[in-house]
Amino acid sequence: MSAREDLRDIAIVAHVDHGKTTLVDAMLWQAGSFRENEDVAERVLDSMDLEREKGITILAKNTAVRFGDVKVNIVDTPGHSDFGGEVERALTMVDGVLLLVDASEGPLPQTRFVLRKALEARLPVILVVNKVDRPDARIDEVVNEVYELFLDLDADETQIEFPIVYCNARAGRAGLAPEELADDLRPLFDVLLEAIPAPVYEEGHPLQAHVTNLDASPYVGRLALCRVRQGSIRKGQQVAWCRSDGRIERAKVTELYVSEALDRVDADEAGPGELVAVAGIPEVTIGETLADPDDPRPLPVIGVDEPSLAMTIGINTAPLAGQDGARLTASMVEARLAQELVGNVSLRVLPTARPDAWEVQGRGELQLAVLVELMRREGFELTVGKPQVVTREIDGMLHEPVERLSIDAPEEYIGVITQLLALRKGRLQQMVNHGTGWVRMEYLVVARGLIGFRTEFLTETRGTGILHHVFDGYEPWHGDLRMRPTGSLVADRRGAATAFALLNLQERGQLFVAPGAEVYEGMVVGENARAEDLDVNPTKEKKLTNMRSSTADELVRLIPPRLLSLEQALEFIGDDECVEVTPRNVRLRKVELSAQKRQTASSRKARGLAAV
Repeated sequence: MSAREDLRDIAIVAHVDHGKTTLVDAMLWQAGSFRENEDVAERVLDSMDLEREKGITILAKNTAVRFGDVKVNIVDTPGHSDFGGEVERALTMVDGVLLLVDASEGPLPQTRFVLRKALEARLPVILVVNKVDRPDARIDEVVNEVYELFLDLDADETQIEFPIVYCNARAGRAGLAPEELADDLRPLFDVLLEAIPAPVYEEGHPLQAHVTNLDASPYVGRLALCRVRQGSIRKGQQVAWCRSDGRIERAKVTELYVSEALDRVDADEAGPGELVAVAGIPEVTIGETLADPDDPRPLPVIGVDEPSLAMTIGINTAPLAGQDGARLTASMVEARLAQELVGNVSLRVLPTARPDAWEVQGRGELQLAVLVELMRREGFELTVGKPQVVTREIDGMLHEPVERLSIDAPEEYIGVITQLLALRKGRLQQMVNHGTGWVRMEYLVVARGLIGFRTEFLTETRGTGILHHVFDGYEPWHGDLRMRPTGSLVADRRGAATAFALLNLQERGQLFVAPGAEVYEGMVVGENARAEDLDVNPTKEKKLTNMRSSTADELVRLIPPRLLSLEQALEFIGDDECVEVTPRNVRLRKVELSAQKRQTASSRKARGLAAV
């Protein structure tokens, strides 16, 4: 086997907010990728508006830097396990991994998820301990925690003997000891070139290029992002397109691009180990192979983990439909979901009993909420149901997904956290007190127990707690959980909410609407302090008389309403509720809007009769 010493392909793996996108920024600047006067945004790889707003990576993107005579292709992977489909594809493109860990927080569950995938793929790892300048940095303990994590994930001897680089990504400095950081990232580049193997290939082997991702260009249409495994690919070349269903068709490479810094540049030819974008095959999908037409040898299709959460997405059927958005029909929603499936291998879209609604299965709440948020920004109006877990039948028994939950919180909240998770049938696995006033707790909790947990957790810990969870496995069904102890305040008529009515209602619980907001029958306008639902009239006006009252001109003092974001709304709703999502509004409503029909259904259920 021959090796290309002028090339390295690496993926950067880290937990959310540990600084990998900032490190890539520093690598690009120090490699001279930008002009002195060029206007470059911070966190250049977070290109989507949603990524910048949330401060997380959603899509795996690649860039390239030059260090001396070597070109280093860098693939940025999402740190959140909900976007695990992106991670699995990214790891098929590379020969090694930079594992980035915060010097204070250490490895967290999402790090475990991505690292497990890297070790399964037998990729060499370089540990980068970032943020060594933090006042609460505990560098030696964090390095030991990483060794424990490798042992926990059954890494072999060669994988455990990894090199360690200490880094301050924001300042663009790195070194082989935490107290001796160089003025630039040269020590990191030196270790990278030494520890990450160059791409290997077989002389004279016919072309094999694996499609690992998709993109689109307004000029040339769909782009297949590939790693060239063997042989070389040329612009204008005829290739054998090995499809996922086993068929082999002929196609032509109309355009060929390679990465240079943040840009795709035209290339006439690309050799083994190179990451390329190919145009000219409009229906190509992820996992397929571009091969030599005279000797086609398809590569195995990329496999991903199964979805663990599902929710129903359909057209907006509420009385206020059509006021905000421009995309309202079932055919538009279906086409958009089909388009999402093309580039997102970890999603599934299944039909339901209704022709205007579909069941969308994914890795977690965040992944599904991001999809709905993107559609909302594109002008869609949707009705979104409560997230449900995807169950399996194993050996004739019903099984459900279980998550490994990691919590960092001040030690005074241990009692309240334990109480919250006991209600959700959580099992404590480990508890560590670092002696700094903070405690780390690890739980195993059923996935449905974590739906809606984040909001309650942040409220109880006064916003100080940090929690992360990752899929752990399947266990037999754990029985019923009592998740939400409160009911809903439900409007019983259509109209505009008035301050007079809301003043009387705020004693009943917390309100979600402000005076003047348009409401309709079946819309959830607040949270009832008691367990049952309550039908209320938020449009009631004050009766006027011709008598002057001494209190007539007193100011009505209303408690400000709690305005729910899309994620909070999805966490809050009950089994018989759904969320109406439009470009301007997020409203909560009952699935059955009519109060009379809801009453009839509940009384029939209480008597053990079938629903009408």
